[in-house]
Amino acid sequence: MSMMPPPGWYPDPHAPATERWWDGTAWTQARRQPVPAAPAPVAFAPPPRPGGGRGRIAAVVATGIALVVAIVAGVVVILGDDAGPDEARARNGPTAQPGSPTAPPRTTSAAPSPSEDPTRVTDQLNGITLPVVDGWQKAENVADDDVLLTTPGTYTCPYDDGLCRRGTVATHTVTNAEVGASVQALARKDVADAADLAYDTNAVGQRPFGGMTSHKVTAAQQIAVAGRAGFLVRWKVTTAEGPGGYVQSVVFPSSVGSQSLVAVRCTLDASHASPPLADLDRIVKGIRPVGTTDGGGGVGSSVGPGD
Repeated sequence: MSMMPPPGWYPDPHAPATERWWDGTAWTQARRQPVPAAPAPVAFAPPPRPGGGRGRIAAVVATGIALVVAIVAGVVVILGDDAGPDEARARNGPTAQPGSPTAPPRTTSAAPSPSEDPTRVTDQLNGITLPVVDGWQKAENVADDDVLLTTPGTYTCPYDDGLCRRGTVATHTVTNAEVGASVQALARKDVADAADLAYDTNAVGQRPFGGMTSHKVTAAQQIAVAGRAGFLVRWKVTTAEGPGGYVQSVVFPSSVGSQSLVAVRCTLDASHASPPLADLDRIVKGIRPVGTTDGGGGVGSSVGPGD
C-alpha cells in the first residue's frame, strides 16, 4: 500500500511551471508560482584597472582563492568543534588530564646499577660488605635502616600482632662504649641488647614472642673478621611463644675512618622453616672491607654451629 504525501506545495501535475496545494488526500484549487531560488552569492571584485583584462582576471582569481580558503577554514573549525575525543586526539596528539603534568611521566622499572653486585650488600659507613648467601636477600621494606639482609617473606608473630621474619642481619657502629672496654665485653653486651630487641620487647614496645624466658651461650670466642681481630658471642634463646631462636653479635674494628668498632648482629628463628644455622658462619666469614675480595681470614675465623 502506497503512503500519501503530507500536505504541502507540490509541482502541479497539469502545469509543471506552477505549484499546487496538496491537502494530504487530494489536490485543491490553490495554485501559486514557485518561489525563486536565492541567487548564489557573488564575490566582490574590485573594479578593473584601466589598461587591460589581465588585472581583472587576477582580481577574480584572488577573490576565488580567498573564498575557498574561508570555506576550508570554516570546515576545520566545525570539525574541531564536533569531532569526538578519539578524533581530537588523533589530530592533536596526547594531552594531559586536568591537574596532571603537561606530558605523562614515563614509568620504568628500577634497574640495578651495572656496578652493583647482587651477591653482596654494602655498609658504606663502616666500610664493609657482606655476602648474600642462598636463602637470604638484601633487605626490603624494613623499618630499621641497620638491617642489611633478611630471609624472604614474613609470617604472623606468635604473640603480639605483627609480622616477623625468620632471620635478619644488621650492622651498626658501636657507640657509647666504655673507655678501654674490650671487644669481648662489647660483644657480650651487644648480643644481650640484640636478644632483647629480637625476642623479648622490640623498639615499639611489642612482644612478638611473648617475651624471652631464658638463654644459653653456645659460642664465645675470638674471630678474624675482614682481616681484623674481633670477638663473637652467640646465644640460643627460649621464648614464651614460638620456637625461640639464635642471636649472635660480632664486634671488630672497622677498616675505614677512625677504625671505630663495628657490630654485626644476626638473628635466626630455631625453626625448620628457617635457613640452616651454619648460614650465620658463612655470612661472618664472607665479610670483606669495601673494595676488596679477600677478607684476610685467620685463626678463629670459623665458629662451630653449637646449639
